[in-house]
Amino acid sequence: MEYKRILLKLSGEALMGDRQYGIDPKRLAEYAHEIKQITEKGVQVAIVIGGGNIFRGVAGASKGMDRVQADHMGMLATVINGLALQSALEDAEIPTRLQSAVKINEVAEPFIRRRAMRHLEKGRVVIFGGGTGNPYFTTDSAAVLRAIEINADVILKGTRVDGIYTSDPEKNADATKFDFISFDDVLRKGLKVMDTTAFTLSQENELPIIVFDMNKAGNLLKVVSGESIGTQVNL
Repeated sequence: MEYKRILLKLSGEALMGDRQYGIDPKRLAEYAHEIKQITEKGVQVAIVIGGGNIFRGVAGASKGMDRVQADHMGMLATVINGLALQSALEDAEIPTRLQSAVKINEVAEPFIRRRAMRHLEKGRVVIFGGGTGNPYFTTDSAAVLRAIEINADVILKGTRVDGIYTSDPEKNADATKFDFISFDDVLRKGLKVMDTTAFTLSQENELPIIVFDMNKAGNLLKVVSGESIGTQVNL
């Protein structure tokens, strides 16, 4: 395997499957199968999931809700998604722990860096819920922060498209895909990979990002094996 320890970033919307909102059990089972393929190869897996399928803080704030309150609601949505994914992984017989940056001791462990790393060393998948625990920070920022804290080799951002394009390939048929691109080029071209805070944090800590299509069976294993799937962002 090309990577020993990864941080997989999934959007909340990815869990909807073909639905308009909520969680699709079929999609969860598919993701669990993909993750099991790489854990069986000895890869240590940490996961951060967004909460956009349930509630998005920025959208709530734009409709007049207090931004801090809205972001706290978004954090709780990520814990709900984390519980759902944990259940799917355990159904696939993958030992899993959910850690939350927001204290909900009845349903999730508190985030403790050394404990998280110990879980990974023992072959358990660790899901990080609750974002960073702070309003105004996205789950992209949480993903990069946790990846740095656990010394992950790479951030794998699973999306609906198979990499980074010059423009949105779902809207522009002439969009061109990048196989490799530097952090500086992403910023110079104004491409949307992650929010600026998260992206800059990843750049400063020399942590590569691979954007790939998570919904295509076998892609996660191919990425971790070192195959040229998606787009790699590096220095």
